[in-house]
Amino acid sequence: MAINTPNLKQRRAGILIFDDVEVLDFSGPFEVFSVTRIDEQQRSVEASPFEVLLVAESMLPVTTAGGMRVMPHTDFEHCPPLDILVLTGGMGTRIELNNETLLAFVKRQWHKVDTLASVCTGALILGNTGLLNGLEATTHWKSLDLMQKCYPEVRVDRNSHVVDTGKIITSAGISAGIDMALTVVRRYFGETIARATARHMEYPYPESNARRS
Repeated sequence: MAINTPNLKQRRAGILIFDDVEVLDFSGPFEVFSVTRIDEQQRSVEASPFEVLLVAESMLPVTTAGGMRVMPHTDFEHCPPLDILVLTGGMGTRIELNNETLLAFVKRQWHKVDTLASVCTGALILGNTGLLNGLEATTHWKSLDLMQKCYPEVRVDRNSHVVDTGKIITSAGISAGIDMALTVVRRYFGETIARATARHMEYPYPESNARRS
């Protein structure tokens, strides 16, 4: 469905998935982006200003933490140009941290996207690329010490729910991906639309950025 708002550029968001990815890490941001509307009164006839794609290394089904099977929209080789790339977390990051194909994909996208974001331990994947060096970043509270140990050049933020350093946004664990995605909505389309999106989801708009755990 075409967006019926004149002069509005649709943004394409890719969300990384892999085996043992945490479900809410990808489904939370997917929901935020897909239900965003520029005109809330036209929700039933207006499309989201985001095109949202699940991106995986191959087109094979991904089995998430908990056993959900998910089909990606595209793979690394055929991924169309993105404005936003979201790196997700979960137990699968233990393997993906050392997946050279995935790391190379992220590094390529870094030069192309406007926004590179992470949820939960997706920040550890970012850490392994070196893209977080010298920046503030956060991750799941259980992995803060691991991030500090493995990536000493990263300034680990233990107190913030979402850390926005400009091109890179990192967020705390699991449900924090919703707040991160609302931050992305606000970045591209303003706070009014971000608040309307949160209200539609019946999710409390993040008035405070303090870590919740």
